[in-house]
Amino acid sequence: MAYILLIIGFVLLMKGADYFVEGASEIARILRIPPILIGLTIVAFGTSSPEAAVSIGAAIKGNNGIALGNVVGSNIFNISLIVGITALLYPLQVERETVKKEIPFALLSSILLLVLAADMGLQGYQTNTITRADGIVLLAFFSIFIYYLLEVALHSREQSTEEIEKPAGSMTKQILFAGGGLGAIILGGEIVIRNSIKIAQQFGMSETLIGLTIVAVGTSLPELITSVVAALKKQSEIAVGNIVGSNIFNILFILGISSIITSIPVEQKIFFDLNLMIGYTVLLLIFSRTHHKITKAEGLILLLSYILYTVYIIARK
Repeated sequence: MAYILLIIGFVLLMKGADYFVEGASEIARILRIPPILIGLTIVAFGTSSPEAAVSIGAAIKGNNGIALGNVVGSNIFNISLIVGITALLYPLQVERETVKKEIPFALLSSILLLVLAADMGLQGYQTNTITRADGIVLLAFFSIFIYYLLEVALHSREQSTEEIEKPAGSMTKQILFAGGGLGAIILGGEIVIRNSIKIAQQFGMSETLIGLTIVAVGTSLPELITSVVAALKKQSEIAVGNIVGSNIFNILFILGISSIITSIPVEQKIFFDLNLMIGYTVLLLIFSRTHHKITKAEGLILLLSYILYTVYIIARK
């Protein structure tokens, strides 16, 4: 039964992503908003819903160590595997503003998380903890990011003189398409995660290994499916914006809320993964600066590096 439900979950993910990308890109056209902004906001926040559900739910239950591992693992997965696969399918065009502002902001968010987590190294404390005060700092940076996006959206609409020619449907219809697609993505992701864990347990995988692989990967399935569909539809701005926006949302909003609910203990071994997340963000910035495009060769490098990372964490655990 678990295998049948797994297939159903993947079908919901794929069809949901199809409707979601179509609706979101049409909303951008009707509102005269650049697709990259839709990717950074509606698509990014929507596809990060599973991470939010898992991390915030874990914090409420007092298992908030899962929250940090889930976010860091998902962000590594987003840049390495998702960008890698989508670039292999279709070279990803990266907007100039994304290279100059959004990706550097994602890098700043990653470095901020490392600084807030490194209490022993930087402040000489006995333990590393992301405290409630740290959570407020993360949410403050998230507010700055939202303010920036609103400013860009308003400026884009003021500058736009393009006439909208025969929209494919009304705004209400496109919102229903995008909303219905997002609902299918979230439901499909939940079904896939639950049944993947059941199957993994049948094969004797430990809970730690399941958390590092299936949970982190499973909660990133909406980003994967959405970015792949966007790339196939040649909506590369949505594909890139989805990843960059999701990573910022995961760090600043999800960990911000989770740590305010209850402080998050930070294990020493996760600092390797935190530094790797920063390294991947730097690599994404470097790749994006070369002709404002992520090529198939660069996508292959990212994909192969994730395979090596997966082998490493399996061996480490």
